[in-house]
Amino acid sequence: MSSASMRAPILALKDVRLADGPLMLFDGVDLALDARVRACLVGRNGAGKSTLLRILAGQIEPDGGERNITTGVRVAFVPQEPEIVGATLLDYATAGGAESYRAEARLTDFGLDPAKTAEGLSGGEIRRAALARAFAEDADVILLDEPTNHLDILAIETLEEELSASRAAALIVSHDRAFLERVTKRCFWLEYRQVKRLDHGFAGFDDWAEKIAAAEAEEARRLDRYIQREQHWMARGVTARRARNEGRRRRLDSLRQDKADRLKDTRKELNMGLASSGVSGKRVVEAKGVSKAFGDRVLLKNFSTRILRGDRVAVVGPNGAGKTTLVKVLLGEIPADSGEVSLGTKVEINYIDQARAALNAEMTLREVLLPKGGDQILVRGEPRHIVSYAKDFLFSEAQLRQPVRSLSGGERNRLLLAQALARPANVMVLDEPTNDLDMDTLDLLEDLLADYEGTLILVSHDRDFIDRLATSTIGLDGKGHAIETPGGWQDFVSQNPGFFGRLPIAAFAPTKIAAKPTPAPPAKPAGKLSYKDQRRLEELEKLIAEAPGKTAALEARLADPGLYGRDPAAFQALSRQLDQTREGLAAAEEEWLALEERREALQSAR
Repeated sequence: MSSASMRAPILALKDVRLADGPLMLFDGVDLALDARVRACLVGRNGAGKSTLLRILAGQIEPDGGERNITTGVRVAFVPQEPEIVGATLLDYATAGGAESYRAEARLTDFGLDPAKTAEGLSGGEIRRAALARAFAEDADVILLDEPTNHLDILAIETLEEELSASRAAALIVSHDRAFLERVTKRCFWLEYRQVKRLDHGFAGFDDWAEKIAAAEAEEARRLDRYIQREQHWMARGVTARRARNEGRRRRLDSLRQDKADRLKDTRKELNMGLASSGVSGKRVVEAKGVSKAFGDRVLLKNFSTRILRGDRVAVVGPNGAGKTTLVKVLLGEIPADSGEVSLGTKVEINYIDQARAALNAEMTLREVLLPKGGDQILVRGEPRHIVSYAKDFLFSEAQLRQPVRSLSGGERNRLLLAQALARPANVMVLDEPTNDLDMDTLDLLEDLLADYEGTLILVSHDRDFIDRLATSTIGLDGKGHAIETPGGWQDFVSQNPGFFGRLPIAAFAPTKIAAKPTPAPPAKPAGKLSYKDQRRLEELEKLIAEAPGKTAALEARLADPGLYGRDPAAFQALSRQLDQTREGLAAAEEEWLALEERREALQSAR
């Protein structure tokens, strides 16, 4: 055994039990956090993950069991819905004892002004402020409950960097697979009121969980067979030998109770369905030279795109870059300042809003699903009883009488899905659909959308979700620039390095290539390239070196003789990508040559 594995944990739960009314949440939970180990806590919605974090944070006392913490260990906790209190963000970030200089640095790292007032913050600003405070406190343990909710992809990458640089142990509850795969080294699985442990990162969780599920299914089958044998024996022999076999009867009753408990604990499955309302025209949306600004703030400049029937388009970018605005411009809900936008024929749109604006907090679930009353809901053209349909989304009959305000974030998202998926549509627009959903629900939603015959427009910060679904990705940098690239998130960032502001726009977007550099005035030779030009030269050299490999990979995929027959849209997208790559390479080589000539001229002029 290694010395690391022999160290005592710095924060641990032992045999913890907790009931929520008649419902037992935890029954013998053991969980130990080791110093500097980053772990995730995985489980379905309602399993009690947030409650378990609060027990670890010392905010809730369990009904039984122990919470042990090493003397002097400091714990920072970022709840799912942080409350920001204080005159300024700096006041808030230092309220837990953090040094002012550390709080300022962490707030700046997360893109926040320390002097900004703590009132009127957006969801993303609230989340970033809470994370900045946690890291500023220099805690030994950081507990994070859905930390990527309301964060854009760039902020999530900042969080990944902060976690990697931190010396603290971390326990993270999140639905973001890509995030968990990057930062975790251990997994805890909350299932059936207990916690199982995997000493590997989240990348190995699915295979491990499948093996456990298979073993438990086999154990359940053995239990069923044993109960059947005992029932048969009891029916034949217990009457004649009642006294000496009463113990066996009690054992059978115990087995039956165990079986009942297993059935009660069996996870409920969502039964969502999704169908297109019919075929739209081949062209769904076409935009030409579209621009949009609010006052002096330009969100979109001269952007053009064409979305065809069956496309799955992801829209990505920093918070505030205009992703939702772009979608609403494309759908005709907001007028463009200039340019043309036209919708195709027979287009029927379902829109799920990230702000859940479609939900009235005082309405009951029944009123949301049946605004005109009655007991029947029309689900994609077929009548369904409201109780039966609600159960498909894990809502009980009693919950139908509850107000929307009583629901958790995940339950509100499920309600929006129930409302939207009942309506047939051939264009589905999902604005941040993954917030607060557990991984099982996300997997099911991905499967439904993958099989959806209509057109999908997806605004999301979930990189894994985008990579699994998108046929093309539109990136907005918040400065008016927009680029569309075939493929998902990984395809976008590999083909457009630095697009989001850290580096110049990539040369492989031919319409965005910088103009040929102007020679320096001969009267004042600089002796060498400027820092900006030298960085550009190095970037171009890297792009040119990578281009042959990208071209070969695309050509190999297009060489598949059956590709066009299987997926004509993919064939066309790959063809366009190959053309763009070749054109981009030619332009990059021309720009590199101009810069190299300039560099040589400056050297010779010394």
